[in-house]
Amino acid sequence: MENEIVDKSDLIQKIGNIVKKQKKLMLSILLIIIVVLSAIIFLNYYQNNQNEKISEKYIKAGIYLSSKNKEKSKLIYKEIILSKNKFYSILALNNIIENDLEENSDEILKLFEIVENIDVTAEQKNLVKFKKALYFKKISRDTEGNKLLKEIIADDSIWKEIAIEISK
Repeated sequence: MENEIVDKSDLIQKIGNIVKKQKKLMLSILLIIIVVLSAIIFLNYYQNNQNEKISEKYIKAGIYLSSKNKEKSKLIYKEIILSKNKFYSILALNNIIENDLEENSDEILKLFEIVENIDVTAEQKNLVKFKKALYFKKISRDTEGNKLLKEIIADDSIWKEIAIEISK
């Protein structure tokens, strides 16, 4: 029993000595952990704040669109696309196309390029390809549209069946 008490006190003393010797290292590690956690919290806050601002812009553009102010709506939708938001950029492009807000097909194709370069899931990329293929068909560029549809079919995407139907 006394032997166990002595062993425990020796162990506590050894740990105390190690802590004293490695004080700078432990403080450095603690400081690094605090800085990393602070950075993560700040980035999360910043990202959420940006998403809120973009969602407010998206709603504002929708209000302008419903009040027949297509020019302001188009400008806000383009601004959203240029922000490269993973969610709202695709929706904004879709609204520009569906509501014929942009008449210049080259400008729409530039917007497609921006959206295609956003880091999203494979299925979202295939959805953008699908929309682009439909747009190509709409502006009578069938060969380019069919090429994109074949890529979607080759990827075995969830859009495969619809792409097969349209490419017939």
